Amino acid sequence: MLLFFIVGLLVHFVFFASIFDIYFTSPLVHGMAPQFTPLPPPARRLVLIVADGLRADALYELDEKGNSRAPFIRNIIMHEGSWGISHTRVPTESRPGHVALIAGFYEDVSAVAKGWKENPVEFDSLFNQSKYTWSWGSPDILSMFAKDASGNHVFTYCYDADNEDFGAKDATKLDTWVFDNIKEFFHAARNNQSLFSKLNEDKVVFFLHLLGIDTNGHAHRPTSREYKDNIKLVDKGIKEIVSLLKEFYGNDEKTAFVFTSDHGMTDWGFHGAGHHSETFTPFVAWGAGVKYPQKASDQQFNDELLKGWKLEYWKRQDINQADIAPLMASLIGVPFPLNSVGILPVNYLNNTDVFKAESMYTNAKQILEQFKVKMTQKKEVTLPFLFTPFNLLSDYKQLDILRKVRSFIKQENYDEAVILCMELIHLSLEGLSYYHTYDRFFLGISVLLGFVGWASYVSLLIIKTHSSLTRSVSKEVKKPSHLLLCSFVAIGILMTFFLLIQACPWTYYVYCLLPVPIWYAVLKEYQVIQDLVTSLCTFPPRHFVGSLLAFALGIEVLVLSFFYRYMLTAGLIIFACWPFTTQLWTRAKNISMSWIFFCLLLAVFPLMPVVGRKPDIFLVMGAGLLVLLLSLFVVTSLIKTKDSFLNDQLLLHLFQMLSTVLSMWAVYSTHNSLLKKQGLPLTNQVVSWIILATSFVVPLLSPRNLLERLFSILVSSMSTYLLLSTGYKHF
Repeated sequence: MLLFFIVGLLVHFVFFASIFDIYFTSPLVHGMAPQFTPLPPPARRLVLIVADGLRADALYELDEKGNSRAPFIRNIIMHEGSWGISHTRVPTESRPGHVALIAGFYEDVSAVAKGWKENPVEFDSLFNQSKYTWSWGSPDILSMFAKDASGNHVFTYCYDADNEDFGAKDATKLDTWVFDNIKEFFHAARNNQSLFSKLNEDKVVFFLHLLGIDTNGHAHRPTSREYKDNIKLVDKGIKEIVSLLKEFYGNDEKTAFVFTSDHGMTDWGFHGAGHHSETFTPFVAWGAGVKYPQKASDQQFNDELLKGWKLEYWKRQDINQADIAPLMASLIGVPFPLNSVGILPVNYLNNTDVFKAESMYTNAKQILEQFKVKMTQKKEVTLPFLFTPFNLLSDYKQLDILRKVRSFIKQENYDEAVILCMELIHLSLEGLSYYHTYDRFFLGISVLLGFVGWASYVSLLIIKTHSSLTRSVSKEVKKPSHLLLCSFVAIGILMTFFLLIQACPWTYYVYCLLPVPIWYAVLKEYQVIQDLVTSLCTFPPRHFVGSLLAFALGIEVLVLSFFYRYMLTAGLIIFACWPFTTQLWTRAKNISMSWIFFCLLLAVFPLMPVVGRKPDIFLVMGAGLLVLLLSLFVVTSLIKTKDSFLNDQLLLHLFQMLSTVLSMWAVYSTHNSLLKKQGLPLTNQVVSWIILATSFVVPLLSPRNLLERLFSILVSSMSTYLLLSTGYKHF
């Protein structure tokens, strides 16, 4: 039994690990040649300002008095630059958002192994391609791009990581620190000839990472006064920095500015998912090379946002977040980041048509290079007769499109050249996805075979040891023939040889060879399979089909619940009707009524809003009190019914009740501390971690009696659940 348990753990570990090889492999490739536009760029330097956690509506909307919270940015929109919404992708977190902005590619899913905090695969970025980059802000973000930069040309100025406290008294200090340090930096540059010379070079980038808005959003919610006041502070700070740069560079009009955010935030103060409050971020660009405001009487957007923001007469141009990287590269004339999949938004460029066409041509070649490298890598490790190329973008098709683009540019037919470049980009991106997921079907089938085989083997063992199936064929257990063993050994050898000649990773061997011994073990139990089939044949066909339909319906409801929460309500209502289909209703009406009541009560939960606007601490306290009352009732009942209720059992239950009380205290105390802007007390942290750790251990010390063990698990899990709750919806 112990051996079977260990084997089971290993098998399930392999199944779990396969998820990362199938769905969480890095899409990045290396070995591409840099691509840049041969024409002179419009800007000598670029200022990228990222207000972390800033929602689009929070910046663009007017306050209660009809005034803008960001008057300087709004003035830019109306008189100096172009604007729109930058659409992010999930996960809407800081690291992937900044990678999309600065490197031009969306989340490298292999970063899930690093908790979305760090990229495990090296990548190119705008900073790496620049002559010099100076950056100010959070160490979590700045260090990531300095780490992957080649050479000594990316300089970072960071505050201490301990200052990033979501419960801090004044998170605006994080942004004030950035603005103050930039002012000191440029003041010092006037007296430092070496630094002054570097600052006057071409292809220079200044990066301002402003974390205060995100911190205030987490601590006080985006609808709070603190969040909105932080926007005003950022707007004022940007105005001062723009004025400082103009003075420092003598109003040479060679500076391009980009203001945006990495992600938004829900009303509840969270981000990471795909709600529009998280994926809609502001984007404003102005300065050298950026198109001036355009009046528009008819916008292409059907939403009501423009009217609510009073911006319906200024042309809104939405972009994808990864498109910002090629735009910035084009403005200062550096090679597009090698791993970028962004498409240059030419409508933002204030330049000649030939510059736009050449820039799009560069963009298309840069993405095409990734496609060619990815195809070559896959072709080298696949047998020629098994390799299936991406037919929509053959070698001839690539050359034909590139030739036509060059021809259109020479003929000054720039619009057609841009359209052809867009076609080539979309085909290249589609091909990149094709080769990235090339092995997904093969690996998925292998893992599926292993999973189905393991489930079948476990089911056969349960039937064999815990059922009374009558062997209809023979009373003797027949040993499997040597032919069966030899057949599976041959299959394993052939599979190993197949993987070996394709130079597959070692994990592929595990996923593909695991089903071989599992299915051998399944077929060894052919006697049980035969008895099971015989038994099923005696089962009434109507009941058999009904059971299959019920199982299929249940699985379908669970799948649909991922997309439609109310399907859980439908499933719980069906569960509530279950006693009426059995004899339980006539034999135990009280139990049946309890079952129906609690099923219907639970069915209400999926119909409630996913996220609330304000915490309801009293609801959490009420839940804790109900747990305490239930604990007292159960303990009293056990004392009365058990003659030998041991002292250590009583102490165990009392300890769990104490954990519940401490959980309630921790939640209430933390809530009050955050309201007073006093941060998270150390005592609360220690108590919470102790409760979390003990909640996994204490149930193992309870008696093995089913009722007592289940009750112990319930109370322990409720203590942890209370810690993670601020209302009816947990974190």
